Amino acid sequence: MADILIIDDDDMFRDVLAAALEQSGHQVRQATNGIEGLQMFRAQPAELVITDIVMPEKEGLDTIRDLRRDFPQARIIAMSGGLAHDPKLYLHMAEKFGAAAVLAKPFHLGDLQRVVTETLKL
Repeated sequence: MADILIIDDDDMFRDVLAAALEQSGHQVRQATNGIEGLQMFRAQPAELVITDIVMPEKEGLDTIRDLRRDFPQARIIAMSGGLAHDPKLYLHMAEKFGAAAVLAKPFHLGDLQRVVTETLKL
């Protein structure tokens, strides 16, 4: 299966995603923000990056932009709950920055599995 890097500042949410993907046979690495995620990707590129948008230190749109610039072939899924803002705006911007797919939080793990499978086929 695939090597997947999850970037999200919510430890519990990130752990749930990782467990679900690992049960499907994927190898999962985790980062708490965009800075850490980019460092991990540069050290060992992943087949897929799943990143939150709203995070401290380096948010997801900047992370997507940097991944696209340095690794144009990177496959990226963006996710956002948007906090008090409209998550659709963040997700629309993520697509403009180069995310192959987007997920609005909260989402079902089945939707995650489907989007991961589709994105890995690209």
